[in-house]
Amino acid sequence: MTPNTATSAPSAPSRRSFLASTAVAAAAVAGGMPLLAACGGSDSGSGGGTSAGKSAKKLLPAYVATNVVTPDIAAKNGSAVGFTSKLDIAGLKTSVPKKLGKGGKVSIMSPFWGSPPKSDNAYYKAMNDLIGVDVEWQNQDGNTYDQKLGAVLASSDIPDVVVIPGWNMGGKIPSAIIGKFADLGPYLSGDAIKQYPNLAAIPTDAWQRSLFGGKLRGLPQPSPYVTGIVPLYRKDIFDKEGYQVPTSADEFMALCKEITNAKAKRWACLDMKWTAFQSFGVLSGSEKPLGWNLVDGKLINRIETQEYLEALEWTRKLFAAGYVHPDAKLGKSAATDPGPKFAAGEFLIYAQNISQWWSRTAEQATQNPDYKIWGMDIFGHDGGSPTLWAEQPAGIFAFVSKKASESVIRDVLAVANVTAAPYGTKEYMLTNYGVEGTHYTVKNGVPTKTDQGNNEVINAYVMVASPTATIAHPDFPEVAKAQVEWQQRMGAFTKKSSFYGMQITEPSRYTNLSNDFEQLEDDIVRGRKKISDMQQAVSDWKSKGGDQLRDWYKKLLDENGPAAS
Repeated sequence: MTPNTATSAPSAPSRRSFLASTAVAAAAVAGGMPLLAACGGSDSGSGGGTSAGKSAKKLLPAYVATNVVTPDIAAKNGSAVGFTSKLDIAGLKTSVPKKLGKGGKVSIMSPFWGSPPKSDNAYYKAMNDLIGVDVEWQNQDGNTYDQKLGAVLASSDIPDVVVIPGWNMGGKIPSAIIGKFADLGPYLSGDAIKQYPNLAAIPTDAWQRSLFGGKLRGLPQPSPYVTGIVPLYRKDIFDKEGYQVPTSADEFMALCKEITNAKAKRWACLDMKWTAFQSFGVLSGSEKPLGWNLVDGKLINRIETQEYLEALEWTRKLFAAGYVHPDAKLGKSAATDPGPKFAAGEFLIYAQNISQWWSRTAEQATQNPDYKIWGMDIFGHDGGSPTLWAEQPAGIFAFVSKKASESVIRDVLAVANVTAAPYGTKEYMLTNYGVEGTHYTVKNGVPTKTDQGNNEVINAYVMVASPTATIAHPDFPEVAKAQVEWQQRMGAFTKKSSFYGMQITEPSRYTNLSNDFEQLEDDIVRGRKKISDMQQAVSDWKSKGGDQLRDWYKKLLDENGPAAS
């Protein structure tokens, strides 16, 4: 079980669904994503800006590493920390020795995937008692959260806390964040954070992503900066058939030819566009800033690069050759769970969130003991080392209303200090698993949720703040070890772009400039459009505002300096 674990997620996902799967992951932990003062000192955000640069450092909390628990595998090259030992309930540490809450009420609105439990359930009661705060949850459907979010932020009646994922920060949301939410700097900047030790142990990069409008406004969920998208494959079938894991784009293509036998209902893969982007070194485009980087003094966007076109062409060839499962060809795999057909061996490779390495293992463990899903190392397209680009170090944030009193803010921070407790502590177990005996049982060092646990301990408190990215699967420690080691190997090839860690809000006039590119990418790889159509779209993008947006980003860099590499 891990703070970065997704349940079933689409197999040909959009950028949004990749990010959402990570949110579901964070929320389903125990179930088994800029603004300086808006570039001119304004507090409106409509003109855009960044959270990084020369003036940001004084706003950031001091970092104090936790010494309560020592992980089995330390973080390296941007990886999560890992735990590979069985869970020792009797040996759980205490990271919050006394209640910091003062007994007040705090209302929290958050996205929720599933059916929310009753407000007086045993899990909520136990958490509130531990924290010393009466949290009242206003859970909203995560799939339509952006609609509810817009309505609430446009009103005068805002809950004490609102959780906002990065993929919901389009349109007017960034300016609303600046206008509606409190500056937490007086409580958290510098040494002030030390009265909340678990929050002090959150990496500095994640706090930098929490700066909006020149103020520290967000409580973050940290994530590894190593890509979370893994080419997953059926290792058991590979071993049986003698298939070799590819080390180049040509080898991958040859392997797909060897695997595919349409008459026998076996295809090599699903849509491998995301792996292609990684293999060809295409700049990351999962969150704003979408694929901008300074190269030899010139600011370029991912869509302007030869690597981008080459990745699309390579993926198109996979489809054209018939190596891709028909569901992906038709687009069905974007809306359905690929798990059953992957388990049936209808296809052997697909690209998805690293969390599915564990979740697929767990769901097949009893019914298919020979089944083994594993992660391929990302290969450089030419057979050399890949060039990977860092993802942003936090993507989900909790904000406190500007109308909140100091006592309410202190109570919110008391909540966050508990939910950010590290793995191996009593607070972590209660936050992520609930009450032992009621919500979970432990056998041979492996916690298993009860039916009540599965109904009550789901994506609530974990949405407020999280500890440093952690991977821990007491049921499958070999998977946890492999996941962390995969991140560390890929992290060695990972670079940080000029805008790494910055919370960027583009001027509103550019909000929809890149909207059509993802659909065009999908049309090209499926043969419905041509590479020349993309080249024309890029030309149109430049003339319609892309070149102006480039000048805007360049001004940000000139004023604030690039991110540290």
